[in-house]
Amino acid sequence: MSDDPIVQEVRHMREEHAASFGYDLQAIFADLKRTEAARDQQQSLLLAPPESGEIAPSPALHRTANTLRRVGRV
Repeated sequence: MSDDPIVQEVRHMREEHAASFGYDLQAIFADLKRTEAARDQQQSLLLAPPESGEIAPSPALHRTANTLRRVGRV
């Protein structure tokens, strides 16, 4: 998993962010809370909700639901 380019990129970004605050956990936390508050003020979402009708039925979800019904969990 360590060879995964996405994981490597996230780790690199995290390292740069931590280094920019001198690895001070309180400063890193304060920065994250500051950016979170700014995002909340803008009322922006990390992911936009899907448009109505945009979600297609998933055969995998149907199989899972059917399996759960068979074993009595639904």
